[in-house]
Amino acid sequence: MIRQFTKTAMAAAMAVTGLFASSANADGVVNVYSARHYDTDLALYADFEKQTGVKVNLIEAASDTLIERILNEGKYSPADILITVDAGRLYRAEQKGIFAPFTSAVLEERVPAHLRHPKGQWYGLSKRARVIIYNAAKGKPEGLNTYEDLAKPEFKGQICVRSSSNIYNISLLAAMVGRVGEEKAEEWTKGVVANFRRRPQGNDTANIRAVASGECELSIVNTYYLARLLASGNEVGKQVGVIYPNQETSGTHVNISGAGVLKYAPNRENAIKFIEYLTENRAQYLFVEGNNEYPVVKGANVTDVVKQMGEFKEDTINASELGINQAAAVRIFDRAGWN
Repeated sequence: MIRQFTKTAMAAAMAVTGLFASSANADGVVNVYSARHYDTDLALYADFEKQTGVKVNLIEAASDTLIERILNEGKYSPADILITVDAGRLYRAEQKGIFAPFTSAVLEERVPAHLRHPKGQWYGLSKRARVIIYNAAKGKPEGLNTYEDLAKPEFKGQICVRSSSNIYNISLLAAMVGRVGEEKAEEWTKGVVANFRRRPQGNDTANIRAVASGECELSIVNTYYLARLLASGNEVGKQVGVIYPNQETSGTHVNISGAGVLKYAPNRENAIKFIEYLTENRAQYLFVEGNNEYPVVKGANVTDVVKQMGEFKEDTINASELGINQAAAVRIFDRAGWN
């Protein structure tokens, strides 16, 4: 159902549309709403403009803010593309009905099937892994090779991790629900909670520091947080070791940044062209460089620090499952006491 527009909202949307339109040239424009905020992304936009003659207009904000804005603008929205981080957030946007599915032979060739929506709602552009870390000075713990191992009694009092309300943890558990079902996923969650050193708190960087200092023995973090520390030369990054879990089974959990074309996109063809451009080799490097992530396109270049972190087998569950199982994951966290 289309939302009713207030006069104020309509006027605001038309004002933005006019602003965007004023920068149009012979090849047109593409209007991007992005939850990413890296200087390398600006280099991407400039390169796309140079290659195609299509002007990129950009609005940056948090994912939920952008989704709400698109809903409020309704059919008057000037937005062509939403770029956001985490498949769970892409799912939230999808559930609001703001995407217009499309197919692209280019994207289907470049983006692996598990990193794009099965019906073309959105496509992954970069990825990160959620890994287990340990204090490097103490060495890799015996018997810790999988996510499931974190629930073993021998790791009682050793785990520090961020809140269950964080989308990265929700998506990790959602993937587990998709793999083994709610009952086994809840059993695992309760086991991990029993092994907490302290109540969940901080972000991934704070938990990396906690493990490096010896405050905690173990944590679960996204690779790009560690890569940032390593790239900056921060000694903390060298004080933890990394385990890519489940290498002998399902593979390590990965998540994505992704993009979709919007329902009322006024520049639909340019929007598709832009998303296709983001999967070109040079664009993939610029896109992932800003956040030290992995490219989604096989063989695309990565930063030196990401290369140093090594290759791994990744879980190939479709990223859409991370959204579909999101509500179940939240319920499990609540029942297990992972606050």
